[in-house]
This record gives sequence, structure tokens and C-alpha cells, in this order.
Amino acid sequence: MNVQGRPAETPGGLCVTPAHLKWTGRARHLILMIAYQLQCRNGHSFEGWFRDSAAFDTQSADGRLLCPTCNSKKIEKAVMAPAIAGKARDQADARAAWREVRAKMVAEAEHVGTGFPEEARKIHYGESDVRAIYGEASVDEVKSLLEEGVPVAPLPPDPDQAN
Repeated sequence: MNVQGRPAETPGGLCVTPAHLKWTGRARHLILMIAYQLQCRNGHSFEGWFRDSAAFDTQSADGRLLCPTCNSKKIEKAVMAPAIAGKARDQADARAAWREVRAKMVAEAEHVGTGFPEEARKIHYGESDVRAIYGEASVDEVKSLLEEGVPVAPLPPDPDQAN
């Protein structure tokens, strides 16, 4: 079962529009990024955020990456350990954090149910007040919203109800 109590194989799912997005003119853009653990030639480790792997490669080749500790421009992706489930306490902490983030998203957003695609479009095109909303949308509806440039993202499932 999914979070709406419907069988998981149905196409519907909860989606959310972020309330606070980067404004560029009149259009809002949600930018998804990837985090890399980086290391300079002097062994300093730090995190870097990039739009995609190609963005890292381009910035590195152009000398636009600097170590925050020593200003070295020789930066490489560090070997990253895969995320492996740890001790029960670590898992409990992660679930609690996930639960808190989801609860905050739901508490600060308006539930619009199956009217989500229509209301998300109205907000995007300035026909309705800008606010965070969440509701149900099919896979096809989500694809259509994204193709129009409407910023939507899946609402994280309740960790206590997730499989």
C-alpha cells in the first residue's frame, strides 16, 4: 500500500511544490544537485555540490574549484563509501530525522488532494498565491508538469509506513 492507502501499483502518488525556491525573474526553478566528497592534492577533504557529474568535470578542468583550506586548484573526487545501514541507533536517528522533515513539509503545506496538478500550474503561472502545496498526481501528470517547467517533487513517504 502507498501512503494514500491505495495499492502500490496504482499510478498516483503524493507530490509537493517547494514553497521557497530560487527566483529568476518571474520564473521559479528547483535545482537538483549532487554532492561529491572532494579532496585536494594536499589531502584536504571537503564536500562540493554540482548540478551533475559533467558540471564537476567542467569546473575542475577550468580551474574553478578551490580547496577551502589551502586554495589548491588540483581537486579530485574522493573515494566515497556507499551508504550501508548501520547500527540500530543510527537507523533510529535517520528515521526520526526523516519523520521530522516529512512532518514539517506536511505541516507547512496545504493539502490539495487530486487537484494537485491544476493548483501547481495555477501557482506556477501566477494565477494563484505562491504557497507550498501537496497532493496526488499520476506519473503522466507529473511528467507533464515537469515538461512545463512546474517545479514538483515527490513527498517523502512516512518512514513508519514505508516498506
